Amino acid sequence: MNCIKVQCPAKINLTLEVLNKREDGFHNIKSVMQMISLYDFLDIEVKENNKTEILLCGTSDEIPYNEKNLVYKAAKLFLEEAKIENVRIEIYIEKNIPISAGLAGGSTDAAGTLYGLNEVFNRPLNRYKLHTLCAQLGSDLNVCLEGGCILAESRGEKISKLKSASYPVSLIKPVKLGISAKEAYAKHSLKEGKMYCRMTDKMIDALNQGSEIREFLYNDLENAVFSDYIELQTVKQLVPDAVMSGSGSTYFVLRELEENPFGDDYQVISGLKFIEDGIGANGKIKSFAG
Repeated sequence: MNCIKVQCPAKINLTLEVLNKREDGFHNIKSVMQMISLYDFLDIEVKENNKTEILLCGTSDEIPYNEKNLVYKAAKLFLEEAKIENVRIEIYIEKNIPISAGLAGGSTDAAGTLYGLNEVFNRPLNRYKLHTLCAQLGSDLNVCLEGGCILAESRGEKISKLKSASYPVSLIKPVKLGISAKEAYAKHSLKEGKMYCRMTDKMIDALNQGSEIREFLYNDLENAVFSDYIELQTVKQLVPDAVMSGSGSTYFVLRELEENPFGDDYQVISGLKFIEDGIGANGKIKSFAG
């Protein structure tokens, strides 16, 4: 039996600009994404077996533990690509990243699965191939695998490393509200008078110069869904400098929130920070044989 524990960080979008809709139904974006110190953990065990099996379980009752889960799809894709058969893969998912929150919880777990299985099987796939599989599975996986501060383009899978900054982070998540990427992008497409304000370019310049970045925080998808949800309006009323991450519904501020001003209907996570690591970086992975 071979086992590995993988630490999978969340991301926030410092900027997210939607450029246009593609022929494949996705959207071209330009976004600065930053990994933060909020983690899911995967415990992966691999055993010899008389057939190939992938079994999932975990701490959350909000996600499926079957072939619909992106972790399952990542494990299946890895085995096919590495041409591995007759193994039993058991993956326990410790969920700490909120669900349907714009924080890449599903994507980082899937990228972590690819990374972890590659380590268990003595790296049959190189880093380039892992990134190729990430791009096949979704738009945020490449960012999660690489880590740090990333410029994401195309539908999110084309990435470039950026100079990182150092900020505290607090998250604000309406407990009962999740917004899918499909909904947010659809509503953005219906908006009239959309403008490309080049906030991503301004953010990159500020990062390169080591100057203040808060004034360049921006999200086109926040503008698309904001008027539809009183929960989002409440966040902005009480914390005006909060900005939505991804398709939401999580907001973030680059400072510590001393207390929760929203009540029980909102989850506030403080004490977080920007991190330079991705999945499997700087000794974050622990592997062992048993």
